[in-house]
Amino acid sequence: MSGRADFPDGFRWGAATAAYQVEGATDAGGRVPSIWDTFVRRPGAVLNGDTGDVAVDHFHRFREDVGIMGDLGLTAYRFSVAWPRAHASGEGGLAFYDRLVDALLDAGIEPWPTLYHWDLPQELEDAGGWPSRDTALRFADFAARAHQVLGDRVTNWLTVNEPWCAAFLGYASGDHAPGRRDPGDALLAAHHLMVGHGLAVQAMRAQRPGNRFGAAVNLYAVSPASDSEADVDAARRVDGLQNRFFLDPLLLGRYPEDVLADLERFGFAPPDADLAVINQPIEHLGINYYSRHTVSGDPDSAPQAASSPFAEHSPWVGSDHVRFPSTGRPVTGMGWEIDPSGLTEVLVRLHREYPAVDLCVTENGAGYQEEPSNGTVHDPERIGYLDGHLRACHDAITAGVPLRGYFTWSLLDNFEWAWGYSRRFGLVHVDYATLRRAPKDSARWYAEVIRRGGLGDRG
Repeated sequence: MSGRADFPDGFRWGAATAAYQVEGATDAGGRVPSIWDTFVRRPGAVLNGDTGDVAVDHFHRFREDVGIMGDLGLTAYRFSVAWPRAHASGEGGLAFYDRLVDALLDAGIEPWPTLYHWDLPQELEDAGGWPSRDTALRFADFAARAHQVLGDRVTNWLTVNEPWCAAFLGYASGDHAPGRRDPGDALLAAHHLMVGHGLAVQAMRAQRPGNRFGAAVNLYAVSPASDSEADVDAARRVDGLQNRFFLDPLLLGRYPEDVLADLERFGFAPPDADLAVINQPIEHLGINYYSRHTVSGDPDSAPQAASSPFAEHSPWVGSDHVRFPSTGRPVTGMGWEIDPSGLTEVLVRLHREYPAVDLCVTENGAGYQEEPSNGTVHDPERIGYLDGHLRACHDAITAGVPLRGYFTWSLLDNFEWAWGYSRRFGLVHVDYATLRRAPKDSARWYAEVIRRGGLGDRG
């Protein structure tokens, strides 16, 4: 689509990171081990020795990084608070975030902390992890402590990030920490992540009722590969477990009946009282969007797209027969198909089918493997990806969606979970040997978008 795309006044222009991916300093300040510290060192790990021990040293270099944010004109920065740091005795474990928040505010940048971005303290995993309801209670305690320290200066909070990944990649397929493969435990983990969200919102709101709370969920537009009965049912199942399994409890106070039927054989029967806890009033909902799912229910269908690497152990509990055939769309360096229209579809669906709540795109970006050339990183593919998805956001706003902000993933190249350092999502290139930062062409492009308050005519 051609033409200008001007965004409303007050629209938040941000970038995002997560603690284990950028901070490093894993033994500083009394920090305790997380499930990712353990996972990357497990026997048979396929990360080529990559760990988050140093990552990109944001812990020590945050002032430099805040300076880069200011140069780009960011108005908001989404980061996560490492639960293993807060696990240190006393309030010293949160001292880093105290300093970070002050530096952001001094630079005129709004802090947006996320309280759980997958780094569960290992000792809580040893006690049962997210399949244990006690973990949700401990999470609420952590949330209250972080909010007590930072809530006088931080207004906007997100509780859990992408609970689908934490539960189903962590406890069903084993692709992410803690690397367990038990479908029943994965369902309990997903449920308790949502209970933890609700308990955390209750605890924080009791301290400062005027602050704003929500969660960040990873959503996909889901399409059947054909109009066959098997493919249509597969799309229903994937949409159910990926999207509605989290949106319906959060916003409607119930689980989808068809999804419960799909999962009945696993004994998943959450207490009704928990749904009232999950269904707390929230002021905003974060949407992480990267791609569209095209789904087939025929296990002998066309080969899977590279965006579906779960060949050995499926994260799709109750639907491990589903396949994700390639549609021939262009892909990122992750093998993820590029479809900006899916973002508009997700946002409009939320606006039309669920109770009104402010929305923010809290993650959106593209991973590649680019390297500097003569000291500069040219990344036209990323610019094209971001341009297309920001235009999709504008289309949603035009359709009446209350979209209040956009956070690109990511500010910095970083430790990309199970991919280690083999993929780069950052606007800013990081030389992993020297940790030198260098803004890419996409950073300069995004800075100009922010300066203009929108997108110019498409070339």
